[in-house]
Amino acid sequence: MLDKAVVVLEALERGPLALSGLTTATRLPRATAHRLAAALEVHGLVRRDADGRFALGLRLVGLGREAAADLPVTEVARPVLEALRDETGESTQLYVRDGDRRVCLVSLESPHGLRTIVPVGASLPLDAGSAGRVLRGGAPAGARGGWVESVGEREAGVASVSAPVRDVAGSLLAAVSVSGPVERTSRSPGRRYGAAVVEAAAAVEAALGSAHA
Repeated sequence: MLDKAVVVLEALERGPLALSGLTTATRLPRATAHRLAAALEVHGLVRRDADGRFALGLRLVGLGREAAADLPVTEVARPVLEALRDETGESTQLYVRDGDRRVCLVSLESPHGLRTIVPVGASLPLDAGSAGRVLRGGAPAGARGGWVESVGEREAGVASVSAPVRDVAGSLLAAVSVSGPVERTSRSPGRRYGAAVVEAAAAVEAALGSAHA
C-alpha cells in the first residue's frame, strides 16, 4: 500500500486532480485511488483545493524544508545565493538531482515585481532548463566558461544560467542557477550572468571543502 500511496503523490506532483483524473494518472481502481487519497488527506499529505480536487498537502512543504535543511550543501549555499541574487538582481536557486528529476533546495526571489518563483521542494524535469542539463551530466558539452544557459525551455519567457557544484571528491553534487524574465536577462543570459554563476558555484564548493576540513 505504501508503494501505491507514493504513486498517488507522484501523480499529484503535476497538479490537482479530480478523482477521475487521479484514477487515470495512477491506473489504480477508482475505490483504491479514493481510499489512498483520503488517507493521505488525514495526515496532511494531500488536501482538497477550492474545486474539490485532490492536491499535494501543505505538510509536504515542511517535510521538504526539513529534508533540505539536513543536507550540508543547503546551509553553505544559502549565503552564496543571497549574494548572487543581490549582484544580479534576479532569482537564484540550488538544485540537486533526484532520479530523473531535479529538486529545488534553496530558492531566493528577485526584488523585482516580475520575477521567477520556484518553490523550495519543487520537483522539475531534467530535460528542460539549464539546471536540468547541468545535473544530467555535470559540465555539459558546449558549455562556455563552465556555465549553461536556457531560454524558454521550461517556461515561456523565462531564461536561466546554471553551473555545476562538485563535492570534495569531484563528483557532481548540485547546480547553482540564476533565472528571470527574458525582458531583463535577454536571450543571451549567459553573457550577462555566466561568470557570476560560475563564481557562486565555486564559492559553494569552497565552503563545502572548508566544512569537511
